[in-house]
Amino acid sequence: MRYLTLAAGLCLATVAQAETPVLTVYAPDYFGSEWGPGPAIEAAFEKTCACDLQFVTGDVLPRLMLEGARTKADAVIGLNTDVTKKARETGLFATHGQDTTDLTMPIKWTDEVFLPFNWGYTAFVYDNTRITNPPTSFQALLDAPDDLKIVIQDPRTSISGLALLLWVKAIYGDEAQAAWTKLAPKILTVTKGWSEAYGMFTDGEADMVLSYTTSRLYHIIAEQDQTKSAAIFDEGHYFMVELAGKIAGTDQPELADAFMDFILTEEFQSLIPTGNWSYPAKLDPSKLPPEFAQLGVPAKTIFYSEDDADALRDAALAEWLSALSQ
Repeated sequence: MRYLTLAAGLCLATVAQAETPVLTVYAPDYFGSEWGPGPAIEAAFEKTCACDLQFVTGDVLPRLMLEGARTKADAVIGLNTDVTKKARETGLFATHGQDTTDLTMPIKWTDEVFLPFNWGYTAFVYDNTRITNPPTSFQALLDAPDDLKIVIQDPRTSISGLALLLWVKAIYGDEAQAAWTKLAPKILTVTKGWSEAYGMFTDGEADMVLSYTTSRLYHIIAEQDQTKSAAIFDEGHYFMVELAGKIAGTDQPELADAFMDFILTEEFQSLIPTGNWSYPAKLDPSKLPPEFAQLGVPAKTIFYSEDDADALRDAALAEWLSALSQ
């Protein structure tokens, strides 16, 4: 009898598990890692949804474009405006249905398809025990001695690398290739992604690394280390916003809507400052950790719409490749 009881219990548990709806969200690798914001967001959302939130990590947009209408995703998170034109053109996305009139970002947001969840400024991070007079402008960086060694990311494989490409283009326009030619001798290496580059910097292999103004928060808060700073440039800094979107063909439309609703809640947004080490898209500044007050804030925000970014990308990439191949 006890075996029948056990079997019945296992059967009920299996049925209950099978009846738990699954929400599949495609996300970048960093997002779902143990040090990314994904695990905490998953736990918080599952308390409210009676569902199983599963982050499927990897290169989000290439996977979506490959799968097309056959995609298993119900929603995606981690896109940015430098690639959303391509994402929009897939026809896979529905409107997010959220009120974005009171976001806490330096630009107004009116996109009805892609929803911001955090933002930041691209910047060069340096060790202030090694560099005591950091460049205060992009031009000063170009004019620095060639023994200054910088690590950057490849714009073909990295969103931060692409942001730098567009940042240079915004500042120098038709002279962008000449700017890259001046910067090239200082570039120690170009990595595929951010993690490898930042690891080289923290291991002491480079003087500066392409990252974000908020990167030093991790060192201050998690490591009690004040030796890392971001150089703030007079010309302004490139604005990066990360976005989520709902898949129009999802078989879990109510859960996908609930997830989009959850993104702008204080519970979700409060996980961003020390979970993704970024500025939340919608959180009263008074609720940010006090360490945010130590960050340098650019006087000017540089931002391209998705149409402008898409129109400039190929030419800017060609300039970059030409300058770095010399």
